[in-house]
Amino acid sequence: MSHYSIFFKNLYNKYIHRRCAISKIIDGKDLLAKVKNEITVNVAMLRKRGIVPSLSIIRVGENKASIAYSRSIMSKADSLGIYVEQHKLDKLISEKELISIIQKINERKEINGILVELPLPQNIRQKTVLEAIDPYKDIDGFHPINLGKLLAGNLVFVPATAQSIIETIKNSIHSIVGKNAVVIGRSNIVGKPVALLLLKENATVTICHSYTRNLPEITKTADILVVSIGRPKMINKNYVKEGAIVIDAGINKIDGKIVGDVDFDSVQDIVGRITPVPGNIGALTTLMLLKNTVKATKIQNKLDIS
Repeated sequence: MSHYSIFFKNLYNKYIHRRCAISKIIDGKDLLAKVKNEITVNVAMLRKRGIVPSLSIIRVGENKASIAYSRSIMSKADSLGIYVEQHKLDKLISEKELISIIQKINERKEINGILVELPLPQNIRQKTVLEAIDPYKDIDGFHPINLGKLLAGNLVFVPATAQSIIETIKNSIHSIVGKNAVVIGRSNIVGKPVALLLLKENATVTICHSYTRNLPEITKTADILVVSIGRPKMINKNYVKEGAIVIDAGINKIDGKIVGDVDFDSVQDIVGRITPVPGNIGALTTLMLLKNTVKATKIQNKLDIS
Protein backbone atom coordinates (compact mmCIF):
# COMPACT_ATOMS: atom_id res chain seq x y z
CA MET A 1 0.00 0.00 0.00
CA SER A 2 1.41 3.42 -0.96
CA HIS A 3 2.11 6.19 1.53
CA TYR A 4 -0.75 8.18 -0.02
CA SER A 5 -3.18 5.29 0.48
CA ILE A 6 -2.12 4.87 4.10
CA PHE A 7 -2.50 8.62 4.69
CA PHE A 8 -6.02 8.77 3.26
CA LYS A 9 -7.05 5.57 5.06
CA ASN A 10 -5.92 7.01 8.40
CA LEU A 11 -7.68 10.27 7.60
CA TYR A 12 -10.90 8.40 6.77
CA ASN A 13 -10.68 6.33 9.98
CA LYS A 14 -10.28 9.51 12.02
CA TYR A 15 -13.31 11.01 10.26
CA ILE A 16 -15.45 7.92 10.99
CA HIS A 17 -14.26 7.87 14.61
CA ARG A 18 -15.20 11.52 15.05
CA ARG A 19 -18.63 11.01 13.45
CA CYS A 20 -19.32 8.08 15.79
CA ALA A 21 -18.29 10.15 18.81
CA ILE A 22 -20.53 13.05 17.74
CA SER A 23 -23.50 10.72 17.26
CA LYS A 24 -23.21 9.67 20.90
CA ILE A 25 -23.42 13.22 22.24
CA ILE A 26 -26.75 14.21 23.80
CA ASP A 27 -27.17 17.72 22.39
CA GLY A 28 -30.56 18.24 24.04
CA LYS A 29 -31.73 20.83 21.50
CA ASP A 30 -35.18 19.29 21.20
CA LEU A 31 -35.60 19.19 24.98
CA LEU A 32 -34.44 22.80 25.33
CA ALA A 33 -36.95 23.84 22.67
CA LYS A 34 -39.73 21.89 24.40
CA VAL A 35 -39.10 23.48 27.81
CA LYS A 36 -38.72 26.94 26.28
CA ASN A 37 -42.04 26.54 24.45
CA GLU A 38 -43.77 25.37 27.63
CA ILE A 39 -42.52 28.46 29.48
CA THR A 40 -43.53 30.75 26.62
CA VAL A 41 -47.09 29.37 26.54
CA ASN A 42 -47.52 29.73 30.30
CA VAL A 43 -46.05 33.25 30.42
CA ALA A 44 -48.47 34.32 27.66
CA MET A 45 -51.39 32.82 29.59
CA LEU A 46 -50.36 34.65 32.78
CA ARG A 47 -49.83 37.97 31.00
CA LYS A 48 -53.33 37.74 29.52
CA ARG A 49 -54.54 37.68 33.12
CA GLY A 50 -52.40 40.72 33.94
CA ILE A 51 -49.81 38.65 35.81
CA VAL A 52 -46.08 39.02 35.08
CA PRO A 53 -43.92 36.17 36.43
CA SER A 54 -41.15 37.77 38.46
CA LEU A 55 -37.86 36.68 39.98
CA SER A 56 -35.55 38.30 42.51
CA ILE A 57 -31.86 37.30 42.36
CA ILE A 58 -29.69 37.96 45.40
CA ARG A 59 -25.93 37.96 44.93
CA VAL A 60 -23.47 38.50 47.76
CA GLY A 61 -20.00 39.57 46.64
CA GLU A 62 -18.44 39.43 43.18
CA ASN A 63 -17.91 35.72 42.53
CA LYS A 64 -17.20 35.47 38.77
CA ALA A 65 -19.21 32.26 38.32
CA SER A 66 -22.20 33.81 40.12
CA ILE A 67 -22.01 36.94 37.97
CA ALA A 68 -22.00 34.85 34.79
CA TYR A 69 -24.89 32.73 36.08
CA SER A 70 -26.96 35.83 36.92
CA ARG A 71 -26.38 37.29 33.49
CA SER A 72 -27.43 34.05 31.84
CA ILE A 73 -30.66 33.89 33.86
CA MET A 74 -31.50 37.55 33.26
CA SER A 75 -30.88 37.32 29.53
CA LYS A 76 -33.00 34.20 29.13
CA ALA A 77 -35.75 35.54 31.39
CA ASP A 78 -35.97 38.76 29.40
CA SER A 79 -36.37 36.83 26.15
CA LEU A 80 -39.21 34.81 27.70
CA GLY A 81 -41.11 37.74 29.20
CA ILE A 82 -40.18 37.07 32.84
CA TYR A 83 -39.29 40.08 35.00
CA VAL A 84 -36.03 39.84 36.95
CA GLU A 85 -34.58 42.17 39.55
CA GLN A 86 -31.10 41.79 40.99
CA HIS A 87 -29.83 42.63 44.46
CA LYS A 88 -26.04 43.04 44.46
CA LEU A 89 -24.88 42.95 48.07
CA ASP A 90 -21.49 43.64 49.59
CA LYS A 91 -19.51 40.54 50.61
CA LEU A 92 -19.19 42.00 54.14
CA ILE A 93 -22.96 42.05 54.70
CA SER A 94 -24.01 40.30 57.89
CA GLU A 95 -26.17 37.20 57.99
CA LYS A 96 -28.86 39.14 59.87
CA GLU A 97 -28.96 41.87 57.22
CA LEU A 98 -29.17 39.31 54.39
CA ILE A 99 -32.04 37.47 56.06
CA SER A 100 -33.84 40.77 56.62
CA ILE A 101 -33.64 41.51 52.88
CA ILE A 102 -34.99 38.03 52.06
CA GLN A 103 -37.88 38.45 54.49
CA LYS A 104 -38.86 41.77 52.88
CA ILE A 105 -38.89 40.12 49.44
CA ASN A 106 -40.95 37.24 50.86
CA GLU A 107 -43.64 39.80 51.73
CA ARG A 108 -43.73 41.39 48.26
CA LYS A 109 -46.67 39.87 46.40
CA GLU A 110 -45.36 41.04 43.01
CA ILE A 111 -42.21 38.89 43.37
CA ASN A 112 -42.87 35.19 42.72
CA GLY A 113 -39.44 33.62 42.99
CA ILE A 114 -36.29 34.16 45.04
CA LEU A 115 -32.87 32.89 44.04
CA VAL A 116 -29.90 33.31 46.39
CA GLU A 117 -26.66 32.82 44.48
CA LEU A 118 -24.28 30.26 46.01
CA PRO A 119 -21.68 30.05 47.43
CA LEU A 120 -22.13 32.60 50.20
CA PRO A 121 -19.26 34.17 52.18
CA GLN A 122 -17.90 32.03 55.02
CA ASN A 123 -19.37 34.28 57.71
CA ILE A 124 -22.90 33.49 56.50
CA ARG A 125 -24.56 30.14 57.19
CA GLN A 126 -25.98 28.85 53.92
CA LYS A 127 -28.51 26.59 55.63
CA THR A 128 -29.94 29.46 57.69
CA VAL A 129 -30.25 31.72 54.67
CA LEU A 130 -31.97 29.11 52.49
CA GLU A 131 -34.44 28.34 55.28
CA ALA A 132 -35.38 32.05 55.40
CA ILE A 133 -36.83 31.92 51.86
CA ASP A 134 -40.59 31.45 51.58
CA PRO A 135 -40.98 27.79 50.45
CA TYR A 136 -43.50 28.93 47.81
CA LYS A 137 -40.89 31.31 46.34
CA ASP A 138 -38.00 28.84 46.63
CA ILE A 139 -37.47 28.22 42.91
CA ASP A 140 -34.10 26.55 43.61
CA GLY A 141 -35.88 23.85 45.63
CA PHE A 142 -33.34 23.95 48.47
CA HIS A 143 -35.71 24.79 51.34
CA PRO A 144 -36.13 21.83 53.77
CA ILE A 145 -39.87 21.78 53.11
CA ASN A 146 -39.37 21.38 49.35
CA LEU A 147 -36.60 18.81 49.83
CA GLY A 148 -38.93 16.93 52.19
CA LYS A 149 -41.71 16.96 49.60
CA LEU A 150 -39.24 15.60 47.06
CA LEU A 151 -38.38 12.77 49.46
CA ALA A 152 -42.10 12.02 49.88
CA GLY A 153 -42.58 11.98 46.11
CA ASN A 154 -44.77 15.08 46.22
CA LEU A 155 -42.80 17.26 43.79
CA VAL A 156 -43.23 21.03 44.03
CA PHE A 157 -39.90 22.75 43.43
CA VAL A 158 -37.07 20.41 42.45
CA PRO A 159 -33.45 21.64 42.34
CA ALA A 160 -32.95 22.82 38.75
CA THR A 161 -29.81 20.84 37.94
CA ALA A 162 -31.35 17.60 39.19
CA GLN A 163 -34.52 18.35 37.24
CA SER A 164 -32.45 18.97 34.12
CA ILE A 165 -30.60 15.68 34.55
CA ILE A 166 -33.71 13.54 34.95
CA GLU A 167 -35.45 15.18 31.97
CA THR A 168 -32.32 14.67 29.86
CA ILE A 169 -32.24 10.97 30.77
CA LYS A 170 -35.96 10.53 30.04
CA ASN A 171 -35.49 12.26 26.71
CA SER A 172 -32.52 10.05 25.77
CA ILE A 173 -33.75 6.52 26.46
CA HIS A 174 -37.01 4.66 25.99
CA SER A 175 -37.54 3.88 29.68
CA ILE A 176 -35.76 4.28 33.03
CA VAL A 177 -37.84 1.53 34.65
CA GLY A 178 -35.68 -1.30 36.00
CA LYS A 179 -32.40 0.28 34.92
CA ASN A 180 -29.36 0.19 37.22
CA ALA A 181 -28.47 3.81 37.98
CA VAL A 182 -25.36 4.98 39.81
CA VAL A 183 -25.03 8.55 41.07
CA ILE A 184 -21.56 9.75 42.01
CA GLY A 185 -22.03 12.65 44.44
CA ARG A 186 -24.38 13.20 47.36
CA SER A 187 -24.99 16.96 47.51
CA ASN A 188 -28.44 18.42 48.20
CA ILE A 189 -28.12 20.29 44.90
CA VAL A 190 -27.47 17.35 42.55
CA GLY A 191 -26.66 13.91 43.97
CA LYS A 192 -29.46 13.31 46.46
CA PRO A 193 -32.27 14.92 44.40
CA VAL A 194 -31.21 13.02 41.26
CA ALA A 195 -31.19 9.74 43.17
CA LEU A 196 -34.72 10.42 44.48
CA LEU A 197 -35.97 11.35 41.01
CA LEU A 198 -34.48 8.16 39.55
CA LEU A 199 -36.18 6.13 42.29
CA LYS A 200 -39.46 7.82 41.41
CA GLU A 201 -38.92 6.57 37.83
CA ASN A 202 -38.46 3.02 39.21
CA ALA A 203 -34.72 2.69 38.61
CA THR A 204 -32.52 0.74 41.01
CA VAL A 205 -30.27 3.43 42.45
CA THR A 206 -26.85 3.39 44.10
CA ILE A 207 -25.26 6.56 45.51
CA CYS A 208 -21.46 6.74 45.61
CA HIS A 209 -19.22 9.33 47.25
CA SER A 210 -15.65 10.02 48.42
CA TYR A 211 -15.77 7.16 50.97
CA THR A 212 -17.11 4.55 48.54
CA ARG A 213 -14.84 1.54 48.17
CA ASN A 214 -14.19 -0.19 44.86
CA LEU A 215 -15.85 2.65 42.95
CA PRO A 216 -15.09 1.34 39.43
CA GLU A 217 -16.67 -2.03 40.26
CA ILE A 218 -19.90 -0.29 41.26
CA THR A 219 -20.04 2.24 38.44
CA LYS A 220 -19.45 -0.46 35.83
CA THR A 221 -22.84 -1.95 36.77
CA ALA A 222 -24.61 1.28 35.75
CA ASP A 223 -26.93 1.46 32.76
CA ILE A 224 -27.24 5.14 33.76
CA LEU A 225 -24.25 6.92 35.30
CA VAL A 226 -24.68 10.43 36.74
CA VAL A 227 -21.47 12.19 37.75
CA SER A 228 -21.26 15.29 39.96
CA ILE A 229 -18.10 15.21 42.05
CA GLY A 230 -16.14 18.34 41.12
CA ARG A 231 -13.02 16.44 40.03
CA PRO A 232 -12.03 17.21 36.44
CA LYS A 233 -11.90 14.22 34.10
CA MET A 234 -11.82 11.73 36.99
CA ILE A 235 -14.21 9.23 35.41
CA ASN A 236 -12.52 7.37 32.56
CA LYS A 237 -13.28 4.17 30.65
CA ASN A 238 -12.33 2.05 33.68
CA TYR A 239 -15.48 3.33 35.44
CA VAL A 240 -18.01 2.98 32.62
CA LYS A 241 -20.06 0.05 31.40
CA GLU A 242 -20.24 -0.40 27.65
CA GLY A 243 -23.37 1.20 26.24
CA ALA A 244 -24.13 3.21 29.40
CA ILE A 245 -25.90 6.58 29.40
CA VAL A 246 -23.47 9.02 31.04
CA ILE A 247 -24.65 12.35 32.43
CA ASP A 248 -21.74 14.65 33.26
CA ALA A 249 -22.88 17.44 35.60
CA GLY A 250 -19.34 18.58 36.42
CA ILE A 251 -18.07 22.06 35.65
CA ASN A 252 -14.34 22.56 36.13
CA LYS A 253 -11.90 25.04 34.65
CA ILE A 254 -8.49 23.84 33.40
CA ASP A 255 -6.17 26.17 31.51
CA GLY A 256 -9.07 28.49 30.76
CA LYS A 257 -11.28 25.70 29.39
CA ILE A 258 -14.44 24.26 30.94
CA VAL A 259 -14.29 20.48 31.36
CA GLY A 260 -16.51 17.94 33.06
CA ASP A 261 -15.94 15.26 35.68
CA VAL A 262 -15.87 12.65 32.90
CA ASP A 263 -12.88 12.18 30.58
CA PHE A 264 -14.80 12.35 27.31
CA ASP A 265 -11.88 11.21 25.13
CA SER A 266 -11.41 8.11 27.27
CA VAL A 267 -15.07 7.00 27.37
CA GLN A 268 -16.39 8.08 23.96
CA ASP A 269 -15.81 4.69 22.33
CA ILE A 270 -17.74 2.70 24.96
CA VAL A 271 -20.65 4.88 26.10
CA GLY A 272 -24.09 4.63 24.56
CA ARG A 273 -24.86 8.36 24.98
CA ILE A 274 -23.10 11.15 26.88
CA THR A 275 -23.78 14.80 27.69
CA PRO A 276 -21.20 17.38 26.58
CA VAL A 277 -19.45 19.86 28.87
CA PRO A 278 -20.00 22.73 28.52
CA GLY A 279 -23.56 22.71 27.26
CA ASN A 280 -26.73 20.67 27.68
CA ILE A 281 -27.20 20.36 31.47
CA GLY A 282 -26.01 23.91 32.15
CA ALA A 283 -28.25 25.46 29.50
CA LEU A 284 -31.24 23.40 30.61
CA THR A 285 -30.69 24.29 34.29
CA THR A 286 -31.27 27.98 33.55
CA LEU A 287 -34.55 27.17 31.82
CA MET A 288 -35.65 24.91 34.68
CA LEU A 289 -35.17 27.79 37.13
CA LEU A 290 -37.41 29.95 34.98
CA LYS A 291 -39.92 27.11 34.64
CA ASN A 292 -40.00 26.94 38.45
CA THR A 293 -40.55 30.72 38.54
CA VAL A 294 -43.61 30.32 36.32
CA LYS A 295 -44.82 27.44 38.48
CA ALA A 296 -44.41 29.56 41.62
CA THR A 297 -46.40 32.35 39.95
CA LYS A 298 -49.27 29.98 39.16
CA ILE A 299 -49.28 28.51 42.69
CA GLN A 300 -49.33 31.97 44.31
CA ASN A 301 -52.19 33.01 42.06
CA LYS A 302 -54.09 29.78 42.75
CA LEU A 303 -53.98 28.64 39.13
CA ASP A 304 -53.74 25.11 37.75
CA ILE A 305 -50.05 24.06 37.80
CA SER A 306 -50.39 21.00 35.56
